[in-house]
Amino acid sequence: MSQSAQAQIITVGREEKSDCLIELHLAKSGGRVIEINSSVRELFGDQILHCLETALDFFSIHHCKLIIRDQGALDHIIKARVEAAVRTAQPAIDKRLLPAAPVDLPAKQATRLRRSRLYLPGNQPDLALNAGLFRADAVILDLEDSVAPPHKAAARILVRNTLMAVDFGRSERIVRINPLSTSEGETDLQQIVPAQPDTLLIPKCEKVADVQAVERLVQELEQQHGIERPIELMPLIETAQGVLNAREIALASKRNCALCFGAEDFTADIGAERSQEGKESLVARSLIVLAAKAARLHALDTVYADVENIDGLLASTRESLQLGFDGRGVIHPSQIQPIHQIFTPTVEQIEKSRLIIQAVEEASAKGSGVACLGSKMIDAPVVARAQKVLAMARAVGLLNEGEEK
Repeated sequence: MSQSAQAQIITVGREEKSDCLIELHLAKSGGRVIEINSSVRELFGDQILHCLETALDFFSIHHCKLIIRDQGALDHIIKARVEAAVRTAQPAIDKRLLPAAPVDLPAKQATRLRRSRLYLPGNQPDLALNAGLFRADAVILDLEDSVAPPHKAAARILVRNTLMAVDFGRSERIVRINPLSTSEGETDLQQIVPAQPDTLLIPKCEKVADVQAVERLVQELEQQHGIERPIELMPLIETAQGVLNAREIALASKRNCALCFGAEDFTADIGAERSQEGKESLVARSLIVLAAKAARLHALDTVYADVENIDGLLASTRESLQLGFDGRGVIHPSQIQPIHQIFTPTVEQIEKSRLIIQAVEEASAKGSGVACLGSKMIDAPVVARAQKVLAMARAVGLLNEGEEK
């Protein structure tokens, strides 16, 4: 292909593990030239070539030079990178090159655990490939803070394909979109909603309109694409204004399933320095818990940034539990088990709850409205707390259905 025939040169992707770098030289003539540089070419060279040719055929790219530098990327990743390159070169293209065999959507869970939500950068497919093995209650594919502006268009295509091709096990599949106040937010929804994530995390929520604008677009896209299972919403509160409006935000949509707190942006907004003790955010976190619980939503605390300080993580998470939070953010898989440890009832708590429910049922069977455990009378809040403990125990597999008796 002559140098004069080349019209554009587009580069997309990363030359990193489980990813690939695509260099696309579009031309007006000269046919196709495909150059494969791959760490697995000896084993999978023919499949890589087939994947690239399929992608170019799909977008009717007949004259180009395509160079791939591959480090073991799977088909859905290669196709996402090619699609991003083609869309960058030809923005008017609106076709979507979807994975050939999307995974079955996980069954909708009646009771969600949200003890941990693991953040993964949307532009790093190697982290998402085995996300289900980490056993986080939720996995967040992030399109906002962890993706630099030049890479957001490629990341949303990659996240879309990941949702459709990767098995996340029992983990809730969440995507953090960009705010609708930016040029990226609506485009995120157009690409991501058809891939049917379980939940959308809405950043920088400050008022009711921030939630309702997302709800309106999601509903339109669900109708357009024939999506029957409604996508839930999770507002993320990260500013002083958001904290003061937390109650209204919690009630802004029936799709809301939780309120989340983001400490980094919040402390920057109020002009404070974030500390390990978290005193500067105590009031804000408490207000978010109250707003969430009043609306019957989960309350989810911020991430703990010091990955190596497990003792600090445990202490901070105990405080989260004491404040009324149901879970918190995670930035490294090593934090998942310690967080689950705190938010999972102990054997002693389960046994005490079983005895409480048993005492109430025995009193009821005798026609008595008063139940006691030892010398202590059991009132309604104690019963409600015991029921919550047993429900959590069943959800994590520590108690079988009907075993509380």
